Amino acid sequence: MVKIARWNDDGEVRSGFIHGDRAYPLPDGQTTNDLLAAGLEETLRIAERTVAGVASAAGGALAPKPLSAVVLLAPLVPGTLRDFVAFEEHVEGMRISIDGAAGVVEEWYQAPTFYFTNPHTIRATGEDIPIPAGCSQLDFETEVAAVIGHVPGSSGSNLTVEEAHRHIFGYTIFNDWSARDLQRREMKVSLGPCKGKDFAGTLGPWIVTADEFEDRHDAEGFLGLGMRVEVNGVRIGEDLLSNMGWPFAELVAYASQDSRVVPGDVLGSGTCGSGCLAELWGRNGAQTPPPLQTGDTVTMTVEGIGSITNTIGARREAQTLVRARPRPRLQRNYAAAVAGQ
Repeated sequence: MVKIARWNDDGEVRSGFIHGDRAYPLPDGQTTNDLLAAGLEETLRIAERTVAGVASAAGGALAPKPLSAVVLLAPLVPGTLRDFVAFEEHVEGMRISIDGAAGVVEEWYQAPTFYFTNPHTIRATGEDIPIPAGCSQLDFETEVAAVIGHVPGSSGSNLTVEEAHRHIFGYTIFNDWSARDLQRREMKVSLGPCKGKDFAGTLGPWIVTADEFEDRHDAEGFLGLGMRVEVNGVRIGEDLLSNMGWPFAELVAYASQDSRVVPGDVLGSGTCGSGCLAELWGRNGAQTPPPLQTGDTVTMTVEGIGSITNTIGARREAQTLVRARPRPRLQRNYAAAVAGQ
């Protein structure tokens, strides 16, 4: 199994491969994003040489380190991060939680929907996640993410499903941390979440290359991987990745329409069924289990990939809301306005 990671090694950030219980670094200066730009086939060749300790043309092979001696970082620096909402069960529960309405809107079935979240606040497994200012309903979201790599001769635009499948370099676990009270207020403006989402997201513990899952796809392209999430060691939810409404290749193809996907882009599956607290709040009619608090530990595990764990840190005490000032709606003649400047 080829697992690609980034780690801190005595203050030096390294990228490379995890094999067994050892971390095999790439030559100095080479990163995970360089592997994504090289593409999957070339990366598999590099992995074979690196683990074997064979020097590459770009530099000599570096000595591996015990995995226990390094601190894992997020496995890549994302270019963009699209997060889909691909699980019907999750949508159903969240609609009850947010709108108090039953069922799933027809528009969800018509095409996969996503939003862009913040690639600059990505965290690693093992990091503390501070509670953002103004939040009293902190939540997690259990997801799998596809990572895009280079395909020779492809621009990454207007891809077919078959082409999109080849652009999937590998998979990692994604926790889309969510401040539900902030999100609920923001979405009443009908624009989507902003500060309710952009304070943190966890990717990790590494990227497992797509070739490892080729025999796990069913006839329609879905991956039957088990997913589960625990808070303080107590199972909160579990699901199968194959319960997505669309397989990942269709998500990638849709994202590319009249646009582009490029190496380093990350596409989240959206939250699996029972993969967050807010969905359960909707179904239970109360905030049970309760929102996350300082000191709580959240662990997500996905079959064939691994586990990520984060502990909730302190709340940042600050006032971030700034009310709009009412303004007179004056209609002015443009030419007169310019002349008066």
